[in-house]
Amino acid sequence: MPEPDFGAVASADIGHDSALERATMRKVSVRLLPFLFVLYLFNFVDRSNIGLAALQMNRDLHFSSTAFGFGAGIFFIGYALFEVPSNLALARVGARRWIARIMISWGILAASMMLVRTPNQFYVVRFLLGVAEAGFLPGVVYYLTQWFPAPRRARATSRFFIALPMSGILGGFFGGYLLGMDGRLGLHGWQWLFLLEGLPSVLIGFSVLWYLTDRPEDAHWLTDDQRTWLIHRMSQDKPAYAGSHRRTAIHVIRMPIVWMLAVPYFLMLTAGYGYTFWAPTVVRDALHSSDSATGLVTAAIACVSMAFMLLHAASSDRHHERFLHAAFGGLLIAAGFTGAALLSQPIMRVMFLGLVIIGCNCMLSPFWCLPSRILSGEAAAIGIALINSLGNIGGFVGPYAIGFFKDRTGGNTGAFLVLAGFGLGMAALCVALRFSPALGEPIPTVTVSLEPAS
Repeated sequence: MPEPDFGAVASADIGHDSALERATMRKVSVRLLPFLFVLYLFNFVDRSNIGLAALQMNRDLHFSSTAFGFGAGIFFIGYALFEVPSNLALARVGARRWIARIMISWGILAASMMLVRTPNQFYVVRFLLGVAEAGFLPGVVYYLTQWFPAPRRARATSRFFIALPMSGILGGFFGGYLLGMDGRLGLHGWQWLFLLEGLPSVLIGFSVLWYLTDRPEDAHWLTDDQRTWLIHRMSQDKPAYAGSHRRTAIHVIRMPIVWMLAVPYFLMLTAGYGYTFWAPTVVRDALHSSDSATGLVTAAIACVSMAFMLLHAASSDRHHERFLHAAFGGLLIAAGFTGAALLSQPIMRVMFLGLVIIGCNCMLSPFWCLPSRILSGEAAAIGIALINSLGNIGGFVGPYAIGFFKDRTGGNTGAFLVLAGFGLGMAALCVALRFSPALGEPIPTVTVSLEPAS
């Protein structure tokens, strides 16, 4: 491919409303976002279907609430330990090959969950599943920064993150049906759930190898003009003097702002995964519903959260504001857990519980626009992975805390009120970050050198 003539592009009409821009970004969106959506859909289904499986598995295998909470959460220990190495490998070998590897390995392990019989086996497979999935979410977030200009990024990420509530819909409807297969061919319903939701990820993983394109420079499905415009436009998101700010990977890890960003994300995921892994049990106990009906209720909640997520992300882009939009999600989390803890009327309790997942989903798109203000290149891969790694420790804390409190108090009230406090803390920190010198205004982008510092 001939070298792009950026001078010609600069003199062309490449404004926000140009026909070339609209055509290019439409083609990029149609090519990448639906496919990435499907990948994340199965990723989150395979990660979170343990919550629905618990309706039968805990009874069949005689797992206590503490054992289940620990097993559900230990996934995130393996996930957190391997996030940064995995995302660094993605930046080195390319998204196409690395995301395919992630999907194939996690699909095999997700399906093998059907074989667990003891708590220790449960813990080992969940830990290995976390290791296999490590790097997927930050890898895709990093990948999107290579294709979508900053002003369009919240809407783009929302169309990827919408797989979260959609996984609740798919998991609720399809998972409820699979639980109803209990006894067929000598398998329990929860075994069918793990098997038939894990194997598709293996098949889709192989399709990544031929479908994804690593960089705009390799996008032969764009015209020459579109490819040239996109390469030039993405270069505009990097200040001209960014190249003089080369840092080692250790420097990126030591940046205080990266750790500051991880704290509200940790608080959100602690609350969010507390909901994800325990909501089916709470809904069933509150409404005294069947397993299938419980799946339908959680699917309906996910459907509502999907609409809120899209509207909220569009508002964030329209107002060019990230911090208050992310903080609003924390307020919804706090209100949801407070109502679920204190209200005794079953339907109202379930409705307030639904606010939790709405708040979590609303936070994601505006929040993940923040790291790219200060990081680019492999530095972005490392920083995004570190934020996600630290945040996902909350995936262990939330489920385990609810199981721990439930075994000792016989209810969820104490744990729900603690998680409501986490939501308030998340909202306060997002507002505080708005006044950070590093994030208040974009600063020179940090690129990274993996060579030892001289």
